[in-house]
Amino acid sequence: MKRNILCFAILLLFVTFSCSDQDVQTPGTKEAFNSERLRSADVNTNYSSARLAGDLESFLSTVNESLISNNLQLSVIEAYAAEGEGVVVYFNNRGNKQLSADFVPGDPRRGGFLDIAFARDGTEGATSSGLAQGDTDAAILSAMNTWDEVTCSDGLIITNLGASDFDLGYVEALVTDGAEGSFFFTDIMHSGFNTTVTDAIYGPGSNVLGVTFTFIWLDDDGNPSDIDNNGKDDVAFRDIYYNDEYSWAIGNNIDVETVVLHEAGHGLSQAHFGKLFQTESNGKFHFAPRAVMNAGYTGIQTSIKRTDRAGHCSNWSSWPNN
Repeated sequence: MKRNILCFAILLLFVTFSCSDQDVQTPGTKEAFNSERLRSADVNTNYSSARLAGDLESFLSTVNESLISNNLQLSVIEAYAAEGEGVVVYFNNRGNKQLSADFVPGDPRRGGFLDIAFARDGTEGATSSGLAQGDTDAAILSAMNTWDEVTCSDGLIITNLGASDFDLGYVEALVTDGAEGSFFFTDIMHSGFNTTVTDAIYGPGSNVLGVTFTFIWLDDDGNPSDIDNNGKDDVAFRDIYYNDEYSWAIGNNIDVETVVLHEAGHGLSQAHFGKLFQTESNGKFHFAPRAVMNAGYTGIQTSIKRTDRAGHCSNWSSWPNN
């Protein structure tokens, strides 16, 4: 059966406001990663990211042109800004149709696996602020382990596929001028610290810390697939990026593990929640309730809060019998 993928791409942005143990693995080879846990798609793009900077509709339209040959479609971008409310841009407005999406247990299009696999880009882990690949790798593994240890989801196994020694990231390939060839992807990808994706969408100097793209499957008629009939679109994979314009650190400034824990929550089907407030006297933003899955960075958070746990449990407590 022909497999089509739709990039549902809820582009979930983590923005900044003023306000089982997994060991670090050495980068693997492309051959080692080219296994049954990885799938592939062709990339063929040719546009100027500078021309599109800050223009979401042009970004959507141009990326969709490049996706036609792959039967891929970028449908929705949900952006969360540092000030005020976020903006939602729809490429194909499906009205009130369910926009949420989840992985399907044993999905044959994902190889029939019951676990959720993740991989790291082993070539873009170092940051311009001076962190080494090993520093960010350790933070990513710690964050993924935190979600894996939530007790309500004992049926969920999160599998670490290691770090690639080639450039990982589907969206990055799409927004790179003249990129072509095959791309390999898995369920959740931490695709590195760079400015390529955020600059292409918002231009340099944006307040976006992390970005998660959600891709979903299409059926043979070109419609979003729901093979388990749960009223949610079926996730193919999620692609996560970290904006290297920021002063990333371990335990202070913009803390890597805090942001990764948030983006990994999106990777595991959680959305933003919490109400945003601004204190008039000092101009600082804060959320109620404060949680990992708030839409903005308000300081270090490396543990799961009650509201985070509730969201995670609603998605994964019955896995793999969803």
